[in-house]
Amino acid sequence: MFEFGRDLRKLFEKARESDDLGWLELIGADLVEAEARREATDAGRVSCARPFDSWMRASALWREHARRTGRRESLSRAAKCASDATRHTTNPDDAAAAAIESGEIHLLRFDLFGGPTALTAALADAQSLAAERPAIRSAAAALHARLCARRARMTGEPSALLDAAALLDAALHASRDLPPAAGDELRLDRAALALEAGVARRDSRMLDQAGRDLRNLVDAASPDYRPLTRARALALAGAGLMALAELAGNEPARIQGQALFDAAADQFTPDHSPLDWLAVCMARVRADTPLSLLAEAEALSREPGLILGALARERRIAAEAALAEAMADVAALTAMATAIRRRLAVAGRTEPLDWAADQIGMAHLAMATGRLTGTEPRAVGLMLAEAMETAREWGAPALMQRAVLAMPESEWIRD
Repeated sequence: MFEFGRDLRKLFEKARESDDLGWLELIGADLVEAEARREATDAGRVSCARPFDSWMRASALWREHARRTGRRESLSRAAKCASDATRHTTNPDDAAAAAIESGEIHLLRFDLFGGPTALTAALADAQSLAAERPAIRSAAAALHARLCARRARMTGEPSALLDAAALLDAALHASRDLPPAAGDELRLDRAALALEAGVARRDSRMLDQAGRDLRNLVDAASPDYRPLTRARALALAGAGLMALAELAGNEPARIQGQALFDAAADQFTPDHSPLDWLAVCMARVRADTPLSLLAEAEALSREPGLILGALARERRIAAEAALAEAMADVAALTAMATAIRRRLAVAGRTEPLDWAADQIGMAHLAMATGRLTGTEPRAVGLMLAEAMETAREWGAPALMQRAVLAMPESEWIRD
């Protein structure tokens, strides 16, 4: 979009000094990384006039780069910057702000890679906060509400979902002291929670709330200034419509949901924000999705343990298995299964969610081979059950659902 140099510096000089990092949506992931490196370098200089503020900004920039790309290294750099900021705190509010930033890093780690440890660490950071400034108190309430929403969605318990929704409502009411981008994050989280609970419980009130939040976000997020926020809201609205269409058997609603996914994908290019593009891509995958698109999606998510990467791998294996079965190519199915076994045999190098994706992939291949050869596939139910349990424990409901959909009907009857 822009050449990183004098023109970009002039254009974003004022935005750089703002607490609202929404302007980063206008620049690609590579430029976000360049900004993070520059800020961290400046913060480390002896001549830095405000080291605490500079380290905090560097942490937020590295965190945004990690959110866009899924790189563990960027998360680690963000954590180090937050730690450096802690060493330069001069009052309780600064200490609370640094703890909030640490909690945000843990929250992002959970969103990217799952795992109850990250969520527990983030909750511990949020529950020990005490601040005087209204903006810090609002940020602490927002972080705590978002963390509770994640935990409620993991458990799926109705009471936990309602409690989390109430916390998000309260945090939004107190969000006037937060930067606009932080308020948008709260609205997206509240819409996602309301949508999930509304579909599960057939609760029209929660679905209406989600619809209002998403409509307001789409209207407020201009494609010229907030393309990523707009895309995330459009994709979430599309997911809601698709879920409702499936429940009601409503084909027009399904088509409208697909159109929202397409609109979300048109807001930016894959290199601008790889994981945002990948999330939209995974949400709109259909049976006729080209294998080349699935391969491109997997290539964007090579970081081990990435939730979206595990989803992309499973979708690609499923598509390749379906293609080989359609061509009656047993040799190709056998070769794919051998490659997965070889990958799984490398001890200590497979992340839990990658392992779960491979288990689901092996089940796809075994069932396709069984249909072609007329033999009963072995241990398919066990593969999928273990993959389901792993995905559930690590907070990857989309991957768990893929295992559920792959489970043969006979296995459900046997259970």
